[in-house]
Amino acid sequence: MRNDDVDPKFLVQLQKLDEKYETMGQDLSSYLDGLLYSKYLHYADYIQLETLLSMQRPRTDIPDELIFITYHQITELYFKLINWELKQVAEAKKITEDFLISKVSRLVRYVDNLIYSYDIMTKGMETEQFMKFRMALLPASGFQSFQFRLIEIYCTDLYNLVDQNYRDGLSETPSVEILFEHLYWKHGAQELSTGKKTLTLRQFEEKYTRKLLRNANMYSTKNLWQVVKLFSSKNKMSEELKSQLKTFDKRFNVDWQLTHFRTASKYLDKKPEATEATGGTNWQKYLPPRFQKKMFFPDLWTSEEVKNWGTF
Repeated sequence: MRNDDVDPKFLVQLQKLDEKYETMGQDLSSYLDGLLYSKYLHYADYIQLETLLSMQRPRTDIPDELIFITYHQITELYFKLINWELKQVAEAKKITEDFLISKVSRLVRYVDNLIYSYDIMTKGMETEQFMKFRMALLPASGFQSFQFRLIEIYCTDLYNLVDQNYRDGLSETPSVEILFEHLYWKHGAQELSTGKKTLTLRQFEEKYTRKLLRNANMYSTKNLWQVVKLFSSKNKMSEELKSQLKTFDKRFNVDWQLTHFRTASKYLDKKPEATEATGGTNWQKYLPPRFQKKMFFPDLWTSEEVKNWGTF
């Protein structure tokens, strides 16, 4: 092949690659030799298919447990995507409205998929099977999702996550550590009979308290709500951005919670007395959003909307 037969675009790319590797003190030709001898990438290798399919390990032989564990793993992958978007917002050097709208609209789509797919749990398992295999999962609970707690920390100020019964009694400038002690989910993980911390909560705190506190301090000034407030202090917030933020807030803190609550009610709300969740959590008070009135962007909602939070 003569030089004049080579596509000029290829020569430009080659020059850029040479400059890139020269900057790192590397020889481009060695890397090209490696490319020459390397195998083609296979789809199964790229997504680690064999590893992925080996990670569903039910604790019983009851068929529907495979649905249960697989769906929770899918949920955690969506949580990973949500946190990935939130981290990008927190670390962005330049914030524009288009950038925020793009990121928040992605968050909405992820949560929408989680909500719509919950029918897999609500309608896709036999109650009799669920009531059997759930006993083999004690005291594990979806309550212990570390990624879910990170989403909350990455989205808003810790004060907005405090149990509403404790918010008014806090000092004007409470520390992250004090706020952390009164987070709403801690009060939702108490034994129904004694009011003491459940084993589920104690396990979760032992494993993740340090990591959560570190992230809470780190994101106290760069969570999504802080980034949005700083941006809107310098630029007028458009109705599109406001709408996307409110949609995400409601989807995550109302619609998702209600979907979860309805599913728990289907399987656990049996007369004459409701069944405890696998972690022993007080799910009747913990899951319904109207009790906690947890919202990421409280300033975007009217007093009437706040009053009726979880009912619209």
